[in-house]
Amino acid sequence: MEPARAACLLLLLLLPPLAAPAPGEFDPYRVLGVGRSSSQADIKKAYKRLAREWHPDKNKDPGAEDKFIQISKAYEILSNEEKRANFDRYGDAGESQGFSQQQHRQFHRFHDGFYFDESFFHFPFNSERRDTSDEKYLLHFSHYVNEIVPDSFKKPYLIKITSDWCFSCIHIEPVWKEVAQELEALGAGIGVVHAGYERRLAHHLGAHSTPTLLGLINGKITFFHNAVVRENLRQFVENLLPGNLVEKITDKNYIRFLSDWRKDNKPHVLLFDHMPVVPLLYKLTAFAYRDYLSFGYVYVGLRGTEELSSQYNINVYTPTMMIFKEHIDRPADVVQAREMKKQLIDDFLSQNKFLMVARLTSQRLFQELCPVKKSHRQRKHCVVLLTGEGEKFAEAYEAFLTFAVANTKDTLKFVHIYSDRQPEFADTLLMDEEKYHGKSAVVILERRNNAGKIAYKALEDAWQGSKEDNFILLDLLDQLRTDPGLLSSETVVADLNDELAPMFLIRWFYSTLDYISDCWDSLFHSNWREMMPLLSLLFSALFILFGTVIVQAFSDSSDSRDAPPSGKEETAAKTEKNDASFSKESNSRVPKKGFVEVTELTDINYTSNLVRLRPGHMNVVLILSNSTKTPLLQKFALEVYSFTGSSSLHFSFLSLDKHREWLEYLLEFAQDAAPIPNQYDKHFLERDYTGYVLALNGHKKYFCLFKPHRSGDEGGTLGACEDYDALQHAEARGKSSCSPGSRSIKNKLHKLSFWMERLLEGSLQRFYIPSWPALD
Repeated sequence: MEPARAACLLLLLLLPPLAAPAPGEFDPYRVLGVGRSSSQADIKKAYKRLAREWHPDKNKDPGAEDKFIQISKAYEILSNEEKRANFDRYGDAGESQGFSQQQHRQFHRFHDGFYFDESFFHFPFNSERRDTSDEKYLLHFSHYVNEIVPDSFKKPYLIKITSDWCFSCIHIEPVWKEVAQELEALGAGIGVVHAGYERRLAHHLGAHSTPTLLGLINGKITFFHNAVVRENLRQFVENLLPGNLVEKITDKNYIRFLSDWRKDNKPHVLLFDHMPVVPLLYKLTAFAYRDYLSFGYVYVGLRGTEELSSQYNINVYTPTMMIFKEHIDRPADVVQAREMKKQLIDDFLSQNKFLMVARLTSQRLFQELCPVKKSHRQRKHCVVLLTGEGEKFAEAYEAFLTFAVANTKDTLKFVHIYSDRQPEFADTLLMDEEKYHGKSAVVILERRNNAGKIAYKALEDAWQGSKEDNFILLDLLDQLRTDPGLLSSETVVADLNDELAPMFLIRWFYSTLDYISDCWDSLFHSNWREMMPLLSLLFSALFILFGTVIVQAFSDSSDSRDAPPSGKEETAAKTEKNDASFSKESNSRVPKKGFVEVTELTDINYTSNLVRLRPGHMNVVLILSNSTKTPLLQKFALEVYSFTGSSSLHFSFLSLDKHREWLEYLLEFAQDAAPIPNQYDKHFLERDYTGYVLALNGHKKYFCLFKPHRSGDEGGTLGACEDYDALQHAEARGKSSCSPGSRSIKNKLHKLSFWMERLLEGSLQRFYIPSWPALD
């Protein structure tokens, strides 16, 4: 009884979804936020806005991917008028209609391999039904390398990388199937790579996730990065094609276009159609035949094409394709059809790939027009006119062209060659005979092998294009049909020069542009795993380059100096070097061991070096005068050198001769440590502050003071040079009161290093001020 009850409960759970109404079903109008009467422009605008907002690469919300898929599917339905009409009428975008469609949709969800389309797991358990459409497109590594890549030079490929258990692959499958069938019918290639079975190929293509869509053209891979909808995929394939495949033709340029057959050595194709843009089918055809034909497109609905349509009697309501060869006043062949199919166009163009008398401009063209004989029944002969350029040879060429049009056969090809552009080929056939110099000649030849061996016979006289020349050539051709041994001469000719190949600099320029384009695309779109080797090499090179420059800039230049100079020269050099080391301009740091960068505190750098000094930083300022500058700076550098490793300490000096008032204002807040004399004292202006050192904290507005060391404290080590004021007056008068004068000045900073240690410890007395005075 229990099993039966359980079965009934399970049946009750499964039955309601089959018969339930569809209030919660997928509604594309609600997803895009537009009304049922919205125009295509409004729908497209809403789609772009939502796609940018919910793109998984930009929106990190866990439900962004599902939301983005719904947005893409909604746009796919509403952008297609037929699907939109079906949805408005029946609530579904399918092809079936009416009540039977609803029944089929409900039954499909339950039965067909448990494929729950928009409810449940979004995963088709019946994988065989899903993969059958991709089986004929499956690619393998060897197949891709040996066939697909070479074929990509004739048509672009759209390739999908998929795998099992890929939920996103399921969502894009309907769009992919529709677009693949459409593009394949137009002439594009389609490929599918199963990453689970072809990991080597997937890695080779640079696909590290599924699903991945990419395009392949001319052996170059381009990744698809937009929403997977029909319009985006068609535009992606169209963008793969070069932009100059098809030229727009009007009454103003059609004569120039058709007359370029001489320069291009190709027939020219004109397609007349009433579409304002060039159809994708025509672009794909132009890419496939670009080596043989030049293509132009005439929009018959455009003003300025009436003369063109009238001259060639074009039916403006039916697409028309015309091929023009040597004569631009009339087409060589015409085809008309209400719907131009790929097979029809291929058959038409393959029969008109060459001019009536094509010019041999390369070895490839020579091999195609004059193939090697494979058997006696497949003999093909070439009638070659060896001529020159210019009006002098025009008459002979026109006569040869007329003869060729009247006598063209499947086993006979008429070609011409410019002797001055292919001199080696012409000299081999004509033996450099005098009777052919400056004239045209005709040679009948047959290629015997690919190594250049040919059998040939030349007309005995030069080709003038007269009736007699025509009779002689026609008679030789009649004899050749019955007597192949008529070609009695044999020789080996060298490969022809490629006359239309671009110059080396132009090829190099285009190759460079392609390389830069590839790098740019790889930088922003390719997987970073592929870019890591290149980035590693680039940064390694930059590190080595800049490392070498920095080492050379800061290397000790003493290695390159000459031998040490004599005593007097050495003393003079040291003095000059010290003076230069402590110049007022502090922009040049001296990278010598034992030297310190000391800048002068002036009104220019006062704000940055003190008032707005960063928190935690201090500026250690030495007070000096012009007469005591050099010895004090030397001693100051030696005393503070061991503290230069601290990034919070800055070192400056202040000129007492310029800024005495500023210093005395600060010292008023430290009268206990440095009493200020009475302003009526006669020695007031002669007070000596040289050797004082101030540690200024610009952020907290306080300073610490170092008083110069007096000689009397050390037991008279300076002897008679004890009076500093007297010493300063003597130096100002240019006299030396005693021999060790400079030594006594330096000794003022005798214990500065101990003071600096206490400064870093924070044990010095601090003198606070309300604000920093201006430095005038």
